[in-house]
Amino acid sequence: MINRVVLVGRLTRDPELRTTGSGISVATLTLAVDRQFTNSQGERGADFISCVIWRKSAENFCNFTSKGSLVGIDGRIQTRSYDNKDGQRVYVTEVVVDNFALLESRKDREARGQNGGYTPNTGNAGAPSTNNFQNNGGSQNNAQNNNQSSNAQDPFAGSGDPIDISDDDLPF
Repeated sequence: MINRVVLVGRLTRDPELRTTGSGISVATLTLAVDRQFTNSQGERGADFISCVIWRKSAENFCNFTSKGSLVGIDGRIQTRSYDNKDGQRVYVTEVVVDNFALLESRKDREARGQNGGYTPNTGNAGAPSTNNFQNNGGSQNNAQNNNQSSNAQDPFAGSGDPIDISDDDLPF
């Protein structure tokens, strides 16, 4: 049997770190994961997935993440049940995190914290920004030359003509 989950998403709130009666650290978190498709209004939905992480990994996760952090997790789905204070049976399905990765730089995380939201570090329409070059004696010219040379290598750049692609040209 295989029970493996890999998710990439953003934390909906700061992770909650607690300690069990026997001194083991445990953190709970909710990960917002975008869906691959859009609805009829062109909006992309998201799934909010409950996760739990244990021991030293839980402590590290809480130290380096906060609401809005972009993280990748690897784990397994687990179901459990308990009786609540009203005597009703409650079923819980969650991802038990085995490994995680921080998927944004400290600079991007701090910028998101200052701006109140995530702002990617890109230029126009998702193209890499040329202002990432340091200005040290002509590097701006180098940035323009690099931009021109990449356009020279692109046979479709600047033509404005539609590109005709048949289904036979696609790899899938």
